[in-house]
Amino acid sequence: MVFSSNQFLYFFLTITLVGYLLLHRWRKWSNLFLTLVSLGFYAWGQPKFVVVMVASIACNWLLALWIDREKRKPERGHAKLALTLAIVMNLGLLGVFKYLSWLLDNVRTWFNLSFPVPEIALPIGISFFTFQAMSYVIDVYRGDGKVQRSFVNVCLYISFFPQLIAGPIVRYQTIADEIENRRENLPDFVEGVHRFMVGFCKKTILANNLGLLVDTLFGLDHANLSVGGAWIAAAAYLMQVYYDFSGYSDMAIGLGRMFGFHFLENFRFPFIAKSVAGFWKRWHISMTSWFQDYLYIPLGGSRVKTPRLLFNMFMVWFCTGLWHGAAWTYVLWGIGFFVMLVIERFTGLGKWMEKHPIGHLYAMLMVVFFTVMIRCDNLPHAWTMYGSLLGVNGAALWNSVTTVLCREYGWFFLAALICGLPVRDFIVGKLRVNENLVRIVGAVALVMLFGISVSYIAVNGYNPFIYFNF
Repeated sequence: MVFSSNQFLYFFLTITLVGYLLLHRWRKWSNLFLTLVSLGFYAWGQPKFVVVMVASIACNWLLALWIDREKRKPERGHAKLALTLAIVMNLGLLGVFKYLSWLLDNVRTWFNLSFPVPEIALPIGISFFTFQAMSYVIDVYRGDGKVQRSFVNVCLYISFFPQLIAGPIVRYQTIADEIENRRENLPDFVEGVHRFMVGFCKKTILANNLGLLVDTLFGLDHANLSVGGAWIAAAAYLMQVYYDFSGYSDMAIGLGRMFGFHFLENFRFPFIAKSVAGFWKRWHISMTSWFQDYLYIPLGGSRVKTPRLLFNMFMVWFCTGLWHGAAWTYVLWGIGFFVMLVIERFTGLGKWMEKHPIGHLYAMLMVVFFTVMIRCDNLPHAWTMYGSLLGVNGAALWNSVTTVLCREYGWFFLAALICGLPVRDFIVGKLRVNENLVRIVGAVALVMLFGISVSYIAVNGYNPFIYFNF
């Protein structure tokens, strides 16, 4: 089930809100109710994998209890052993479902062997709920969060349906208190509804229509794809991912707010970044900070000698690429960003760009260029696309196909460019338009756009989010 579907809007969300309203005064029962509906939400499309997720949650709950008990003993007992088992278990689960088939296929190819490779179905959202479970256990070990003795509450934290499928990655310490002591109120609920509507419109109006443009251009052979068309395809794909994923994050944050939870922001206008490093401080913030706190810093961070620093940075971006998908395109995408961040750090390019307006153009060109890699089906497809981007495979600078597609989707492309900027701050701060007037006009426009979005999904039906694949 996806947020942008008739089943979710008219069936699941309505029943969940009514049921929660009846039970919200009794925290134990309201948490149990949210846990059960969250498991039902996950089971809607993949009922067999609910067992996998619940087993993972149970193991992490028990290991965290063990860690807490061992920490109370002299010299912390076997706390480190329990932590190691938790990490191995979580990474092992992720490895089997997400990477085993890919690894076996590579071994078969490299060594020219002949053996069957099992097709292992990927549980939706496994990368997200595994990382949340790991952060919970690690936080308990570090003392950054208190152990939760209630299995239902741990299950609610990891399986809570707003962020279960595609994030943001919520840290346990962020909502630990709200699991038992949250206070629902009307202003939060209204703000949550508003945020959900914003994300819904992002997904259905911008991401879905940009997706049609992207699919068409990336599906062309190099003879029909012009240089201009290749760059439009690359830029449109980056914006499609942004509006798809930030739209999901907005809906997740909004839904959480409706039930009294306050999730942290996951995007902060990434298109105004002036460097690649600056872009990653604004894009998928929950993932970037997760790798920093649970991988980069434990490896030694930046307070090490240069060779070790390069190794630490490489490991973070190699794992970031692999986390997004089991394919060499994802690995090379991560390594590409590693190279750019090394260049920015050790040459001063990043700091220089941050001080000059040209940094905006530089950052977007670099991000668009590398993001092409993860849209391509395989490496040969990627090389063909890069050949078109650079004009080295005989492609025309512009052609009639590009013109037709620009006429059909140009307004969506332009709207996506504008909406990715802090327009409201500019109108209120620079143009000095009355903030109340902006709020009223914005609310009316949002209601109209939401109505269009609802009509859109009524006709088009299923429209999954890109990050379901990651």
